[in-house]
Order: sequence, then C-alpha cells, then structure tokens
Amino acid sequence: MDVLFALLAGVLTAAGVYLLLRRSLVRMLFGVILLSNAVNLVLFAAGRTTRAAPPIIPEGLSAPAGAVANPLPQALILTAIVIGFGLVAFAFVLLYRTYATFGTVDADDLAREPERGEKGDGG
Repeated sequence: MDVLFALLAGVLTAAGVYLLLRRSLVRMLFGVILLSNAVNLVLFAAGRTTRAAPPIIPEGLSAPAGAVANPLPQALILTAIVIGFGLVAFAFVLLYRTYATFGTVDADDLAREPERGEKGDGG
C-alpha cells in the first residue's frame, strides 16, 4: 500500500509541476493544489498506515499496551488541508479580481500590461 501511495504522490507532483509551468494563472493554481495534495499524501504514507489500536492509554498504565496508531501525521494533514483550503480560496478571489480588472489570466499578458495610473510617456 505504501508503494501505491508513493507512486500516486509522484504522479501528483509531476502533474502539479507541469501545471505550474503553464502560462495561465488558473492552471498554476491547480498545480499548487495538486502539489499540496501530493505533500499530504507523502505525510500520510510517512506515518505508516497501520490498522493498530487507537492511541488510548488504559486507566492505571503510563503507556499504551501494544502497538498503537500514530495520530500525528493525521493531525498534520488535517491542519494542512484547512490551511490549504484557505489559501486556495484566497487565491481564487485574487484570480477573479485579476480577471475582472485586466480581462486576462495569462501571465505573459499581465507582465506586459502597464500598471493602472502609470503614464505612458515615462515621466
């Protein structure tokens, strides 16, 4: 199962990097989303997916009895998902405002666009 997670993380990373190299800002944003999902999958695979008991310490003991599942990778992934969702929502709003203001989401067209309020005569 870990090999499958590693292969899937590699495919997601490759697709994310490919989309980041495109000129469209929408595709770049989808590339960031794919890369964040790949990192989450790597964290999940690094935490060793086992079907062990939950990490609950029985009363009277100072440590869990037997093998237990590691909750830290799952907590890190949950935090990364929430932060990533906020980042993507904010980026989509910026992308929408960019399109509404300039009429394009192509990075090259935006680089050629003069800034608003700037005079064209250089002075």
